[in-house]
Amino acid sequence: MAAVGVAPLLPAVLPSAARAAPSGGPAFPLVRAGTAVDVFVDAADDPAVIRAAGDLQADVERVGGVRPRLLHALPERASLLVVVGTLGASPVVDRLVADRRLDVSGVKGRWEASVTQVVERPLPGVDRALVIAGSDRRGTIYGVYDTSERIGVSPWYWWADMPVERRDTVTVPTGPLKRYEPSVRYRGIFINDEQNLTTWSHRTQEPDKNIGPETYKRVFELLLRLKANYLWPAMHPYSDFFNKHRENPELADRYGIVVGSSHPEALLRNGVHEWEPWAKEHPGADGTPPVYDYTVNPAVISAYWRARARQNASYESSWTLGMRGLHDSALETKYATTVPEKVVVMNDIIADQRRILTEEVGTAAEPQIFIPYKEVLELYNAGVKVPEDVTLIWPDDNHGNMRQLPNDAERARPGGNGIYYHLSYWGRPRSYLWLDTTQLAKVWQELRRVYEHGVDRMWIFNVGDIKSIETGLSFSLDMAWDVDRWNADGANDVEAFVAEWAGRQFGRRYGREIAAIRTEYYRLAAERRPEFIDRAMFSVVHHGDEAGRRLAAYDRLLERARALGARLPEAYRDAYYELVEYPVHGAYLMNLKYYWADRNALAVRQGRGAGTNRFADLAEAAHTAEAAITRRYNTEVAGGKWDGIVNPYPSQIPKAPGRPAVTRIPRQDTSGLGVAAEGNETGALRPLSFSSYTRDRRFVDVFNTGFLPVDWTAEAAEPWVLLSTAGGSLTEQTRVWVEVDWGRAPEGTHDVVVTVSGAGQRTEVPLRVVNDGERARGRVRGFVEAHGYVSIDAVHTERRIARGGARWRTVRGLGRRTAALEAVPSTAASVTDDFARRAPELRYRVRFAGTGTFPVTVFRLPSLDERGHRRLAVGLDDGPVTVLSGQAVATGNRGDAWARNVEEGVEKLTAQVTVTEPGEHVLRLFMVDAAITVDQIVIDTGGLPGSYLAPPESYHPVFNPDPAHAPGLDAPAV
Repeated sequence: MAAVGVAPLLPAVLPSAARAAPSGGPAFPLVRAGTAVDVFVDAADDPAVIRAAGDLQADVERVGGVRPRLLHALPERASLLVVVGTLGASPVVDRLVADRRLDVSGVKGRWEASVTQVVERPLPGVDRALVIAGSDRRGTIYGVYDTSERIGVSPWYWWADMPVERRDTVTVPTGPLKRYEPSVRYRGIFINDEQNLTTWSHRTQEPDKNIGPETYKRVFELLLRLKANYLWPAMHPYSDFFNKHRENPELADRYGIVVGSSHPEALLRNGVHEWEPWAKEHPGADGTPPVYDYTVNPAVISAYWRARARQNASYESSWTLGMRGLHDSALETKYATTVPEKVVVMNDIIADQRRILTEEVGTAAEPQIFIPYKEVLELYNAGVKVPEDVTLIWPDDNHGNMRQLPNDAERARPGGNGIYYHLSYWGRPRSYLWLDTTQLAKVWQELRRVYEHGVDRMWIFNVGDIKSIETGLSFSLDMAWDVDRWNADGANDVEAFVAEWAGRQFGRRYGREIAAIRTEYYRLAAERRPEFIDRAMFSVVHHGDEAGRRLAAYDRLLERARALGARLPEAYRDAYYELVEYPVHGAYLMNLKYYWADRNALAVRQGRGAGTNRFADLAEAAHTAEAAITRRYNTEVAGGKWDGIVNPYPSQIPKAPGRPAVTRIPRQDTSGLGVAAEGNETGALRPLSFSSYTRDRRFVDVFNTGFLPVDWTAEAAEPWVLLSTAGGSLTEQTRVWVEVDWGRAPEGTHDVVVTVSGAGQRTEVPLRVVNDGERARGRVRGFVEAHGYVSIDAVHTERRIARGGARWRTVRGLGRRTAALEAVPSTAASVTDDFARRAPELRYRVRFAGTGTFPVTVFRLPSLDERGHRRLAVGLDDGPVTVLSGQAVATGNRGDAWARNVEEGVEKLTAQVTVTEPGEHVLRLFMVDAAITVDQIVIDTGGLPGSYLAPPESYHPVFNPDPAHAPGLDAPAV
């Protein structure tokens, strides 16, 4: 395909986190007129560099259709040449530096840095060379892969089937491209919860293994193309342990990947697979296998660790110190029952492991890491002594909230600090393995916070089975390289990352639309992850059918995703399905089947007839559709390449959603008329509420209690009450929408009825209509109470006041709405008194219709601080201020406050405010602890119905002048 034919689809030319100078001459051709430029790499360079140069060969061939030669000796004559080499390991590169022909300022002597530069007449007989030079072996490798990205080969070309556009001429710009030292030294992933990956690998890659070297080759290459350098390999019972196949560590070293092990796998030992055989080979005096308890069998366990240290001593490895039980279980200490006793045992364990590493590995035994995960964190805080040169790896709560960050003394340790962060999780209270559902803005917020606390030595991301985490992983590793590249709000916010990233995959013309789709997808997941959905989560009777409005938002999103997919060239369809369409469609169907199941259960309680079975059919159809799209992913996409990689229901998942039970009723040749008005499960006791500020639209469900058709009519008592339908014949049900013609409705408060008749029955649906008139609506300056509540999106402030070096900032794409507010910097000191003079403040103007003492609920994102507090303060006008304390500790239990917070994605903190006179007042929120994040605020003035989400935002003349037409207010009509 000629270049002109694909120009609109070409990816952005500059890989993120690399910096290019303006081009000073003609582009350097890699392929021209059917000929590829040779690639030279010195035979004495690192094997990992030579191997990566081979990937450059393949990438040039993917784009230009011609494979370059890979040379290990300089040609006598060449008009063009690509030179790949590492400073100090490539004499050619070193000569260019010595002759000042190659600019390595900011690169030489740095960690994993590189420069790519065109040099004129670099060598005798060579007219022009593209030189790719790294400060060390991985620096050179990253320079190679930067070149691959610049010519259009995505890091995800294999793992996400991103097509490579063919071009007759392949060039790169002349100007120097420098990739400076990364923000974080070790950046990598933990392949965890890998049942699907094992299934797929066994079926398609290595039928005689459960994740072996052929699969790890693909993993290693992906990591390097993403500019990562570190791996915790698969460790669960489904998978072969890493060292089972000796090719695995050898390959890792040949690729330049540092291999470590997770928190229960001390000194690269996989307890799930390796301890039992070892124990059988080293029985106790009574002939029984020893238990994995250091207080019982220290010598046997020490020898077990020593054997692996000796076996892997020659590879670049990361050594995990400490101990937990087998298979990610708690530490077993039969002869140490108290916390102080266990601290002594852990100190002995670490000393023993350090001695082993000194004797078996020597000075190359670095980095060494200690991971205070779950019960080990308690022991660490109780006094475990971790040597100063060991890196502390701080875990999150498994749900993306950092539990604890280093204090001043820990930040000063030469070993530094790292994090273990979950983008995928198996365990309590609920697992999320299926889709990439953590908001990137949340990832940004937490990673920015940890970096501000000096955590820059190692970032490890739990990515489950790798597939479905493509976007989240790309973003996380991008931040790990350049933590300042993306910000909270503005041209370089998180959505801008997705637009740039998607533009590199699918073409820049599609980047922003894909980013908008993904942002809304993440927002809906922030309300409730699809993996966390359950019966009766969202209300189907309040706020215009809260659950139905959510499904309508999903439906619009799916339509948008499909419309964009239809515009893409055919070659991009598989990649688009994997990265965009399937996640949206799968999340939609998971929610949809539970919605119809909830409507089915409500129909049973309401005594519906044929409609009950209709809802059951819809729930079953949604489940069938979900199975069908998953089957398509596994068996049709990319010619069945991903067989087994996607499964919403891997076995043994704690509290996973599934197929919701539904109820069907036997057919009876009867008919009858039933009515259920919005706000009521049955009947119409709670009036439909209408306000001239919000200009609402309410529903009345009219249904058949039998199976034979029934005729019905609906009539409003006033001509300014509008009905979407006035009657007809129905077999199942219909939804009647009720609105007010505010141009005709008289001012004041009116009680009106809508009468529904049929089958000899008559039901009156009461309406409460409050019309303050257009003039009053135009005079309001803030949020207006209506229907017995005020609902506010936190970013819609009247005023923000910075104090004491701290402020509130907008984080776009965070929380349940469009953005949330975070108190920054995250290192700011807490404010515990004199808030009006010392604390950063948020102000909201609110108009109250009456007086009283009302609960104010602040929806804050559930961040943690297990050494401190999670607090903010609330007050009204100049009245007293109430300090609200949020959950600060991750318990890991089901059913408690922490579990509820991570399942819902928010924590609801409630205070009381007293309104002494009607009219406008100022609601005030103060930071107490830094990094607290506020999403929504709800004031209950006596009419707030129970629901999962906050009500739709109240009327505001600037932020929400037309609530009736706000997005997401239309629920399914069935």
